[in-house]
Amino acid sequence: MIKGEIMNIGCDTVVALPNTTKGGQTIFAKNSDRPKEECQPLVQINRQGHPYGTMVRCRYIELPQVNTTYCHVGSKPYWCWGYEHGFNEHQVVIGNVGLWSKIPEFQEPKLLGMEILRLGLERSRTAAEAIEVMTTLITKYGQGSFKNDDSILTYDNGYIVADPFEAYVIETAGHEWVVKKVESTIGISNIHSIGIDWDRLSPSAEDNACKQGWWKRDSGRFNFAKAYRDNPYPSRFPVDPKGTQRKGRSCEILNQYAGEVEIGTIFSLLRDHENGEVAESLFRAEHHSFGSICMHSSSFDDPNFALVTAASLVADLCSDGSRLPVYWCSFYSPCLSVFQPLFIEGQIPPILSLGGAEFDAKSLWWLFRMLESVVRKDTTGDTGKAVRATWQKFEEEFKITAYEIAEEAKKTFHAGQCEQASRMLTEYMNQNLDKVLSALKGFLSKALKQYLWR
Repeated sequence: MIKGEIMNIGCDTVVALPNTTKGGQTIFAKNSDRPKEECQPLVQINRQGHPYGTMVRCRYIELPQVNTTYCHVGSKPYWCWGYEHGFNEHQVVIGNVGLWSKIPEFQEPKLLGMEILRLGLERSRTAAEAIEVMTTLITKYGQGSFKNDDSILTYDNGYIVADPFEAYVIETAGHEWVVKKVESTIGISNIHSIGIDWDRLSPSAEDNACKQGWWKRDSGRFNFAKAYRDNPYPSRFPVDPKGTQRKGRSCEILNQYAGEVEIGTIFSLLRDHENGEVAESLFRAEHHSFGSICMHSSSFDDPNFALVTAASLVADLCSDGSRLPVYWCSFYSPCLSVFQPLFIEGQIPPILSLGGAEFDAKSLWWLFRMLESVVRKDTTGDTGKAVRATWQKFEEEFKITAYEIAEEAKKTFHAGQCEQASRMLTEYMNQNLDKVLSALKGFLSKALKQYLWR
């Protein structure tokens, strides 16, 4: 669990709209950066109906339930009700990043940012609808830094919300929020970035900033970031101030490849390093170094900054109905993990949903955490090279088979053979997992003969 003594926060989220991608479809991606041993499995929850008057209990807040919650898959820190990122049956995808604002710490509980994300997935059929759901919840219940008895580190949040046709950025400060519609590509990180270029603003955002002395009413169009961002970086916590650098890094790469962005581009972006300790970056030779997008071993020896990329998502959506959307998920450091294609129309392998506070050999997340550890301890680099070569081979195969079955299953659904299509997708995901799991266990068995894990 992310406790108060762990001061660093991370995450990078990006989106490329159809006018910037090679295939003409929206591609969304997220690296979730969390404490190094905070297990983050994937959970799949089917569509559910709820009786009138039902309440939903988040960790600290209870709120009215809606009539229907949509089928979705979420990347869930084991202790949390909400998600770091996820996708639903309507191709709505959402990812968050942690932010810090000038809003003082609340004395009463609020919604966690990850809970707002889950509620957005459960209640929305489009990105625009998710914006309405999420901003309404933020206005009414709030989020951000608040006191709690669990020593959970709480903070403000930024989000990218996307569907096959459009995408938006939300940034928050307590009960206040700002929304910007994405026109092409964008990346966000741990820094408020929406200034005067907003499309929607919470009703009290400007008045509240003026009352606090953070903004003067005659200063022109309201600048949300300038008014609410805790500059130059959070004063309450010694957070690594690389959010601006990582945002610049992701935006630079997306702009460089505008019109040619594809799945491989985004895989490499999420694996990008500033120092190349473990993985060679596709972009490192072409772009100057900012902060690492892949935080595979960020200050492992410092307990206050023990932050790693714990899970990643790349969503290749589809707007024309020619195929199903393909969701690529990896566990732990993406530079040492493999992106596996998943389909929400089938049942994801149960092993993806296993994992808690302690090591579990049945949990795929914990096995990939173990792999990162043994690779990092191998000073020869041989294990890391073998791992990368194997995963690259698998991904090249998956890039072919995933889109073949995405088209085939779409036709099968269209023909009314829904059970057959779902079964086909479930079997395909399980077959891929079997291959990955066999290779993973082989690496661990060989490496553990020489290197101690913990």
